[in-house]
Amino acid sequence: QEINWSKQLVQQVNAMNPKPRFIVICGDLLDAWPETNGLIRDKQEKDFKDVFSALDVPCVCVCGNHDIGNQPSIETVSRYRSSFGDDFFSFWCGGVYFLVINTQYYEDRSRVPIIAAEQDEWLVQQLLTIKKRKPEHAVVFQHIPFFLKHPDEEKEYFNFSLNLRHIMLDKLYEAGIRHVFAGHYHRNAGGFYKDMQLVVTSAVGAQLGDNQQGYRVVKVTKSWLNHEYHTLSSMTVTIPPFISRNILRDVLMKNDGGNRDEEPAIYNPIAVRQLKAA
Repeated sequence: QEINWSKQLVQQVNAMNPKPRFIVICGDLLDAWPETNGLIRDKQEKDFKDVFSALDVPCVCVCGNHDIGNQPSIETVSRYRSSFGDDFFSFWCGGVYFLVINTQYYEDRSRVPIIAAEQDEWLVQQLLTIKKRKPEHAVVFQHIPFFLKHPDEEKEYFNFSLNLRHIMLDKLYEAGIRHVFAGHYHRNAGGFYKDMQLVVTSAVGAQLGDNQQGYRVVKVTKSWLNHEYHTLSSMTVTIPPFISRNILRDVLMKNDGGNRDEEPAIYNPIAVRQLKAA
C-alpha cells in the first residue's frame, strides 16, 4: 500500500504546473532497521528508488532514525551515504539557502562521535555563511523536530531534549533562519520560536494521528514563504504562475565562492550528492 501511495505522490508532483524546484523527504526513507532487517531493507531500498526515480524533479533525501538506527554506527552511516548520498549538506536554490541536518547525531552520538563532531563544525560554518551571504531566505530540513507544539514542552520520543533544543533554536535564529521543516511525528504539528516557524509534516505512508496521507507544498517569493498540506486524495496541486515569476533563478553552488548566476547542474533525482553542496 505504501508503494502505491508513493507512486501517487510522484504522479501528482510530476503533474504540477509549474513544476516544483525539488521535493524533500524529511527522513525515514525506509522502514526496516539497518542492523536487523537486511533482506527486507534491501527490498525496501530498491522499491524506494524504483518509485522516486520516476520523478521529473530532484529528490532531496533527509536522514531519519530508521535510516541509520536509533544508535547510529559507522556501518549504518556508511551504508546510508552509499545508498542515498550525504547525510548533512547545504545548497542554494532560487536565492534560498537550504541546510539539511542529520538530527540522529543529536539523539545518540555514542558510536559515531567523530562524524557527529564533523556535523557540529560544519553547522557552525554554515551559519557563518548565512550571516555573510544574507540569502533571501534560509531554511532547514531535518527529521526529528526540535519541538512539536511549543518550544518549552517536555522531552519525549518525538522531540529534542529541552536544553539542547534551546541551544539549537538560539543558534539557528541568531544566524537568520526563520523556517525549519521536519518529519518523524507522522502527524502534522508545529509552532513558533520567536518568529521562526517550525513545521512538522505528516507522512505519505503510515499515519499515527487523524491526518490523511499527503505532502506539503511550499511557495516562495523574494519577500515571503508559505505552505499548505495537501492530502493524496485531494486534487492535483497547481502552483500559480506568478509564484514562478517571482522566484529568483535556480542556483546550485559548489562552494561559498560560487556564482549565484551560474547555471544549475544536471542531476539524477535520486543522486542527492549531485545537488551540489554549498
